[in-house]
Amino acid sequence: MNKFIYAILFVVVVVGFWRCQNPYQEIMKIGGLGMTRGLISKSDEATPGYVLFCPLLSTTTYLINLNGEVVHTWESKYGPSGFVYLKDNGNLVRGGRDPKAPVFAGGGQGGRIQEFSWEGELLWDYKFSNESHLSHHDIALLPNGNILVIAWEAKTPEEAKQAGRKPELIPRAGVWSDMIVELQPLGKSDSKTIWEWHYWDHLIQDYDSTQYNFGKVSEHPELIDINKSEPLPKVKTKEALDELRSKNRASTNSTIDNEGSDLFHTNAINYNVALDQIVISARNRNEILIIDHSTTNQEAKSHTGGRWDKGGDILYRWGNPQNYNRGDSTNQQLRAQHDVRWIPKGYPGEGNLTVFNNIVHSPRGSYSIVLEFTSPIDSKGYTLAANESFGPSEPLWKYIAQDTTSFNGPFISGAHRIANGNTFITEGPKGRYIEVTPTGKVVWEYWTPYAGYSRMPDGTFPQPVGPFVFSTFRATHIGIDHPALKGKTLKPLMPQPEAYDE
Repeated sequence: MNKFIYAILFVVVVVGFWRCQNPYQEIMKIGGLGMTRGLISKSDEATPGYVLFCPLLSTTTYLINLNGEVVHTWESKYGPSGFVYLKDNGNLVRGGRDPKAPVFAGGGQGGRIQEFSWEGELLWDYKFSNESHLSHHDIALLPNGNILVIAWEAKTPEEAKQAGRKPELIPRAGVWSDMIVELQPLGKSDSKTIWEWHYWDHLIQDYDSTQYNFGKVSEHPELIDINKSEPLPKVKTKEALDELRSKNRASTNSTIDNEGSDLFHTNAINYNVALDQIVISARNRNEILIIDHSTTNQEAKSHTGGRWDKGGDILYRWGNPQNYNRGDSTNQQLRAQHDVRWIPKGYPGEGNLTVFNNIVHSPRGSYSIVLEFTSPIDSKGYTLAANESFGPSEPLWKYIAQDTTSFNGPFISGAHRIANGNTFITEGPKGRYIEVTPTGKVVWEYWTPYAGYSRMPDGTFPQPVGPFVFSTFRATHIGIDHPALKGKTLKPLMPQPEAYDE
């Protein structure tokens, strides 16, 4: 018996010593979910810095060090819409899910844009939510302090019909197009609209010759075919929809009349200072679009003007040339993509675009892939040969898991280039964040143990993530030399925030 006890004590001592020598191997088992959480691995090749994230069910935004320890948090009274950004002055800008927002439903719904000081003081709380529009998914911070905001705008069934939308593609509640609005924050809760751009001003269709925007789609790749979308989903019964809502797979405002109302589901926006251009991700069209920001408001509605003399028309698009009838399914590069960005100046690959391509089908199953590609731009704009689709035909670089299918984020998710050439990736549904080298080696891996308890007034989740309670829209690598961190105390909080438990 004594030998048995001594053996147990020996094992305990050895394991305890091993854990002290290998703190980065500490992992958590969370609340009966059977999932390994926390810091999984950290190599010497991991880029020094911190990671910023907000789980989609949480009112808390976290900043962790590379040991997986929380060093700072910010609190909001709202669940998130998606994005969180750290400004150079240390302030946090965050999207909030307005619990009183009417009409609009679907992932990424927001309605609130908030700015907090480093200390957590709420500096600006702007409501962008009513029956005609709702901010959603993402924003872009401009150098002048203004903000580019993605928002839905409601169109009636009659307006959709007048735009040439096929009747069988018009839900009873009408459709939701997207717009981009540039806001100048004012005071504590106000703003001034500086500039705006609307998909609705740049539509084409070949269905109804009596409408103003009738034309041959393939001859106008600068315009958006309003009818290039999936058939409307089969209308659910109210009981079936309520059951989905009870499983957190449908939003508060989802109704049997607005199934299929979301035309484009624009889920990402990024700004290029040198080009004065905006890139957006149209998830429901499986492509990314670039537009001119240098236009006046009037020019943004038109087809001429601005630095590139195209008005508000599409300068460049990539991912699915079927949308402008210059290709077929074999030419499609993207499916349900998120987080398109230009690689910043001074970073390896500067000027190229990166995007998280959520869904690639294969005989072994679906998987995800991160792409880097070069757009065909010169001093005159983006080149496009007659009757051809926009290039490139192949990406410059891509990240796929070694076994392919284990890297699989079919919704949300993101990726961005780090200054040393590595790429930071968020596998959103799992709440998994990794840093990879150009050769695809994973040098840092973390699965967030933080989820959240934010709920809407009716008890549903702020975002329809179903069972994926650790879902993260995207996490961001914050370099150790980021201006926001200068002079800040970044010691692990004691005690650490409690991990999620069912």
